[in-house]
Amino acid sequence: MFLRELNILNYKNIREAQLGFADKLNCFVGLNGQGKTNILDAIYLLSFAKSAYNATDSMNITHSEDMALVQGAYSMHNAQCTMHNEEEEEILISCGIKRGQKKQFRRGKKDYKRLIDHIGLIPLVMVSPQDGALIEDGSEERRRFLDVVISQCNKTYLEQLSQYNALLKQRNALLKQYAEQEQVPWDLFEVLEMQMSPLAEYIYRERRTFVDQFIPLFQEMYNEISGGKEIVSLQYISQLSDRNLQEAYTRTRQRDLILGWTSQGIHKDEIEMRLGEYPLKHVGSQGQQKTYLLAMKLAQALYLGKPILLLDDIFDKLDSERVERIVRMVNSDRFGQIFITDTDRQHLTDILLSNPEARVFHVVEGVVQCTTHNA
Repeated sequence: MFLRELNILNYKNIREAQLGFADKLNCFVGLNGQGKTNILDAIYLLSFAKSAYNATDSMNITHSEDMALVQGAYSMHNAQCTMHNEEEEEILISCGIKRGQKKQFRRGKKDYKRLIDHIGLIPLVMVSPQDGALIEDGSEERRRFLDVVISQCNKTYLEQLSQYNALLKQRNALLKQYAEQEQVPWDLFEVLEMQMSPLAEYIYRERRTFVDQFIPLFQEMYNEISGGKEIVSLQYISQLSDRNLQEAYTRTRQRDLILGWTSQGIHKDEIEMRLGEYPLKHVGSQGQQKTYLLAMKLAQALYLGKPILLLDDIFDKLDSERVERIVRMVNSDRFGQIFITDTDRQHLTDILLSNPEARVFHVVEGVVQCTTHNA
């Protein structure tokens, strides 16, 4: 899948832009706060039907404007089309946002009835400074990492995860409702738990399978970026690895009633990140943590099989040797179409010299201008 054209109207500080892209490498250069990340976010929006940064859609509309529109034209390389000189399949995705109204998300001229049905159509991986939350924040961030990857290639997983979360919300509401009452309708709990258990078992198996396949890719990426100087590990931890969830629900009902929330289940899963024998969060330098996160995201791209790759400000906090290795990696044919931002044109010189078809866009106060790599 390749993004051929991107049209933006009133999205954050990008008032209007009509951009055409190269199949491999596209670079956005400019000072901080000029709008480079906003362009990447518009591309992200077309894959996930939401911004990577703002939970409220109306916050993405340019100030003083009432609506925003982002539209992308994608093409899918097809071997049979190439052999017979036929046109490649084109997919048009658009998202319209109006203040006070539900956003319109379309494929072609047809609105999606459920946004969940769009996830996975245009696989995408984004690397950004906000990825630090994977290390610094709670386990919810690391579970979200699992869910974002698996959901893009397994629609059943996304459906069952949504069902599980809805049932979990109901169970937690019951726990709060009956926390201080003598008569508790345990039969209602049992009905919910009987539905939650098989969903949780499925989600656990899919997460377990994914992590087993992901770890070798992650270690390969980390070794390549670091030059093999450090030993890292990643471990998936789940309550379901050593217990029957249905029995655990029954056993912990009284405690959950006191807590006011469900203490057992896949919503408590964790990914343990280690540098050597110690938690990465406690012993890793900024450069090592950045390398770890980059390796995770690049491994995610390999797992998904050449998705669109967004690299936002990836060179910060990395030494020159690691930057050089990353440059070689993104230039390889292991990765598909890439969009990269940086404040320093010099960082991109080596990448651009080996990609004569690359396109460079200069971004100044929301205005985007395309140049060649020699400009």
